Amino acid sequence: MTMTDRRTEQADQNAAIKDPDEWVTGDEPPTAAQESYLNTLAREAHADLPDDLTKAEASKRIDELQAETGRGQ
Repeated sequence: MTMTDRRTEQADQNAAIKDPDEWVTGDEPPTAAQESYLNTLAREAHADLPDDLTKAEASKRIDELQAETGRGQ
């Protein structure tokens, strides 16, 4: 893989990252994977989770809890 290919690949990955507030499906309930991971992170962080999170809110909370627990680095 050339240096140009790596830069293009990185740019493509960054372009695919969208703010959860802009997700078309952001108001839907969290996915099963999100709920499972959130529960794991919340347990590690000794944090409570609301029952009525949306998919977008769950994504944001995952980011917060990853920072808090040191996961995802």
